[in-house]
Amino acid sequence: MKRLLMGLIPVLLLGQVKLPPAERQVLANGAVLDLMARKDVPMVSLRVVIRGGGEADPEGKAGLGSMVAELLRRGTATRTAEQFSEQLDGIGAVFNARVDEQSVVLAAEFLSKDAAAALLLIGDALLRPSFPEEEVKKALAQRIDAAKAAKDNPGMANSLYFRPFFFPASHPYSRQLNGDELSLAGISRDDIVAHYRRLYAGKNMIVVAAGDFQAGFASALKDVIGKAPAGEAYVWRKAAAPAGRAGNRLLLVDKPDATQTYFLIAQPGIHRTHPDRVPLWIVNTLFGGRFTSMLNDELRVNSGLTYGANSRLQQDRLSGAIAISSYTRTDATAQAIDLALKVLGRLVSAGIDAEQLASAKTYLKGTYPPENLETSDQLAAVLGDIELYDLTRSEVDDLFARIDAVTLEEANAVARRYFKESGLQFCLLGNAGKIQEAVKKYAPGMRVVKVSEPGIRVPEF
Repeated sequence: MKRLLMGLIPVLLLGQVKLPPAERQVLANGAVLDLMARKDVPMVSLRVVIRGGGEADPEGKAGLGSMVAELLRRGTATRTAEQFSEQLDGIGAVFNARVDEQSVVLAAEFLSKDAAAALLLIGDALLRPSFPEEEVKKALAQRIDAAKAAKDNPGMANSLYFRPFFFPASHPYSRQLNGDELSLAGISRDDIVAHYRRLYAGKNMIVVAAGDFQAGFASALKDVIGKAPAGEAYVWRKAAAPAGRAGNRLLLVDKPDATQTYFLIAQPGIHRTHPDRVPLWIVNTLFGGRFTSMLNDELRVNSGLTYGANSRLQQDRLSGAIAISSYTRTDATAQAIDLALKVLGRLVSAGIDAEQLASAKTYLKGTYPPENLETSDQLAAVLGDIELYDLTRSEVDDLFARIDAVTLEEANAVARRYFKESGLQFCLLGNAGKIQEAVKKYAPGMRVVKVSEPGIRVPEF
């Protein structure tokens, strides 16, 4: 089954953007293969997307999928971990893996002339990992140490605690993508092998290659991917959006040696394919999605309370959060949070004006192409997302038209729909002894946890 994604070029054409042409094929084992030829640079970017990601981790074994991805290159049926790394370095290739909420992404980049050697290595890691017991133990120990060390990074630690705080315990996004020291300790080699066999199957694979393909590359890639067992397609988990709450809640993570307070103020948002995604993207850009945003202007530029403040709009397969994020010195904690809430209130009550809307549209249309369509790796990522979320080429081809079509009335309606002043979820990390009294005013139901306690655990509210 083949089809050609026509008329796609990563340049502005009559005020629009278009993706380059790509050939799409579904192999006999169910794997989807997209090939996008580009002759500008003699390199190839290859991306293998495995459906499932963090949401596929079994209960109590958060980080399992991340461990499998890490171990793919740490020993195969024909190569030790050292041999794999040496041969990869020998051709100057890059091969790495990451896990997000809904997928595992294996990304490789190599010179076109070295494609044959690179495909041998990538095929070995993807199809024939051996998961040596010694490497499993080593990787788990390293991950456990890293999980403990993450708590020494206040910004990172606050983000880790935010997940089980904001999302209900039954929600897949409440778990840590890379696990913590408690969940990782319960993972065995048998778990790793079973998880690999469950997810790394043709029916669960999306493979995208973009770059300068030499003769025989497409055939060689199809041969490699076609050898994956068909298996079973991963069945997406069903989960309701995080429920809106009538009252505020506050989690305070106590780190006694902290000299600053890191805070997230969140409320329910949208999923990746939500019909409001473009107007909400525009509004959030103005509120906190760029340097010259309402939040950053007030908290950094005008008041000097922080080096940065932003609003994160999570867009994953399931609905996520819209979260104000910043940090400030300990004695200015309440002052900074009060100011952030004041800016939020201004957006809710006054909305945005026509000049702001025009500015955001110009900004997004100016930054989107270089951030998403300039390199082969970026293009491969866009194609992978289109496949993963079951979107169409219009996601890119019609993007500027959809941005232009957003009216001021629509933008302000979306702002009122998603940005609220009640039901806010405050997640703070700092010196509880110095800030607890000052921050208890934000929520009647406050809980305090110690960062020194094992794992990332949040009490029930």
